[in-house]
Amino acid sequence: MIAGLLFAIGETDDRPERLTATLPFGGVTLIEYQARLLVEAGASQIIILVARLTPELLGAVSRIGRRGVTVDAVRHASEAAAKLHPLARVLMLADGLITTERVVATLAEEGGDALLVVAQADAGQVFERLGGGQAWAGVARLDPQRIGEVARLPRDYDPQSTLVRVAEQARAVHVLLPPDALAHGHGIERNGAALATRGRAVLAAIVSDRRGWYDRWLLAPLARLALPAMIARQWPGALVGGAGAALGALGLAGLAFGWSIAGLVLACVACLVLGLGATLSGLRDEPGTERGQRVAGLAIPALASLFLGAAESGRSGNLAALAVAAALVTLAALAERAGPERLRAWWWGSAPAYLLGILAATSVGWPVIGMAAAAAYATATLGAAIERLRQP
Repeated sequence: MIAGLLFAIGETDDRPERLTATLPFGGVTLIEYQARLLVEAGASQIIILVARLTPELLGAVSRIGRRGVTVDAVRHASEAAAKLHPLARVLMLADGLITTERVVATLAEEGGDALLVVAQADAGQVFERLGGGQAWAGVARLDPQRIGEVARLPRDYDPQSTLVRVAEQARAVHVLLPPDALAHGHGIERNGAALATRGRAVLAAIVSDRRGWYDRWLLAPLARLALPAMIARQWPGALVGGAGAALGALGLAGLAFGWSIAGLVLACVACLVLGLGATLSGLRDEPGTERGQRVAGLAIPALASLFLGAAESGRSGNLAALAVAAALVTLAALAERAGPERLRAWWWGSAPAYLLGILAATSVGWPVIGMAAAAAYATATLGAAIERLRQP
């Protein structure tokens, strides 16, 4: 099992009375964002070493607990050691660290002590220096006994820095920070204004680090433009998702009344809006809302295909078009189940991608050919997903 270790000790540079961990980031507090990264990496327990329990921190701890993980706020390493399972792998993030899921995943695998490092020349003043011209980049994988070793030291030692030194003395493996991580906002920040600037870079990296071409080349550019403004205006994810669902309903109604091109256009726009809403809900730690919007983003293309197939079958007087649409939906559903995000190749299809192809073909008068081509694309995606799963 993985246990996450976070810190809420340091104060901000511009507001000394406020903890860095409680600064706003991506619609939540920074420590909530860090906790989300740990949960996505597989953590089932999160321990937070705190200097003091402020109202903002208490609220953040409560919200983190709603994600289905055990959360404990402790004041000393000895209390943290008592809470840890002896067989756990401890994944530690530095106080004030901003990074992405991909970076945290580099140390979430099985193994002994490991430190994420960066060349000292690229470290600036924010990363703690190690030997050999390297600096700690803010993520560490630790054996639980390291926490116990720090617990036996005087309480006035800085627990985060001491844990890094103890791991280094235990010959922790050094894992190099991915080369593009610094450009994508990875770093430690203790200034509220600078955090907002760095947060935009991290947000761009989050929405750009998608596997499929649809998400990477269509949804990500739109998200980079729209999400910062949505977060600044504190738009709830449910509001964006509701707008997407309404557009999808209008598109389906258009298809039902025979307005094929207009209905498909509205359905495609609805998929983009739902993708934005799901990303926003994920950043705001609203898992239920995020899940609902992702399901809607799959359901609308499926229903749009079936509605179009039914309309074309009605015009032709046979069920060929509806059969092609049903085959497309079945193959697309199987491909979606067989191809989890972490295994996806860039060219694999997705529900909104199939719908775009159908729209392109329908706009030139070939709706059934568009659905057949989308079904062939889904078949190729399904075959590739099965072969990827068969690999050892």
